[in-house]
Amino acid sequence: MEISINYLAVGLAVIANFVLGWLWYTPLFGKAWTKEMKLDTSEKPKIGVMLRGMLFMVIGNFLTAYVIAHDVFAWSLVPGMQDMGSDMGPVLMTSFFIWLGYYVPTHIGATTWERKSWKLTFINLGYHFATLFVAALIIIKMG
Repeated sequence: MEISINYLAVGLAVIANFVLGWLWYTPLFGKAWTKEMKLDTSEKPKIGVMLRGMLFMVIGNFLTAYVIAHDVFAWSLVPGMQDMGSDMGPVLMTSFFIWLGYYVPTHIGATTWERKSWKLTFINLGYHFATLFVAALIIIKMG
């Protein structure tokens, strides 16, 4: 069985999650995130640091969307998934289980071992669930 990847959907998911990252960490939770990260807001990051961060964010968004595209295909093989009546079942199953299995344990570990605050953990976990949900939604709707 051949897995078919809609690269246009993957590309749109990358762009959507790049915009979501800006929204999440700037107007929505930027002040709280900056405070919890203990960053000095008077110090502006160098343009090279910002560009490198954005490049790695795009690469990470691509890898996430690419894996989600594979995961969506796998969920389509589960008996009864098509009987859920809408695309929201696969969107939620894909985003929730990736989030629960990979992001939650990583963030809990960072919170306990690296002494990160729980507030920071919830900001980041919320962002990661939102990006997974957006990517899964785009990939499934365009599938």
